[in-house]
Amino acid sequence: MARPGIITLLTDFGLGDPFVGIMKGVILSRFPSAQIIDLTHGIPPQAVSEAAFWLERSHAWFPPGTVHVAVVDPGVGSARPILALEACEQLFLAPDNGLLADRLLASPGARVRALDLDRLALPAPSATFHGRDIFAPVAAGLASGALALDGLGAPAQPRPCVLTPPATDAEAIHGVVITVDRFGNLITNLGRDVAVAEGARYVLLGERAIPIVRTYADAAPGDLVALINAFDVLEVARRDGNAEAHLGLGRGTAVRVPRRGHVVRA
Repeated sequence: MARPGIITLLTDFGLGDPFVGIMKGVILSRFPSAQIIDLTHGIPPQAVSEAAFWLERSHAWFPPGTVHVAVVDPGVGSARPILALEACEQLFLAPDNGLLADRLLASPGARVRALDLDRLALPAPSATFHGRDIFAPVAAGLASGALALDGLGAPAQPRPCVLTPPATDAEAIHGVVITVDRFGNLITNLGRDVAVAEGARYVLLGERAIPIVRTYADAAPGDLVALINAFDVLEVARRDGNAEAHLGLGRGTAVRVPRRGHVVRA
């Protein structure tokens, strides 16, 4: 596998504390020429499903050999394993808490190892900051080529991903709002494939039927619209406004796409 020296960081640490900076310091101490990319540190605290969504939807935009570090870890300090995954010509480090997407785990040639901390000879980790004590040094080793996947530990069977796929019944495809971006757009787990397969012209969000358009500009200022966003999933937006604030709805809100030929009442 190529080693471009790129490491991405995805955490729920925010930027108000020194946690992210310290992780970068550990990486650079071990691999000074590393290119560190802040994928996001704005995941809500302990929101494993949101971390899983963004990691799955973002990794493909990076070169082969990139090392992706995802630390959203409510079980930090416990006996839960830390996993290293090789998939899609990239490497992923994450706690074994359902953060790794099933699609990644099922990709052709995917391999998973559970980190053997004794084998890696790292200093004893703290009970609260495995990002610094385990993830950062291992990421530096993988990105530099000093460590290889097979040397990290034994093969492992990860927990299933916490992201649940949309459910289907006779009348509708049922999804959920996974995340809300800084513009207040409600981003769902309903993909382009659902909208195309059902010939969808609107989505139901709460008690509202919201028309599907191609672009934000296809609506008048203040209108609510649904559209396929840059990550190939349906989002609900308010033209020149904030859908989250306007609707008073957010993460976890149920959303439906009527099945072809059905009219579903809100």
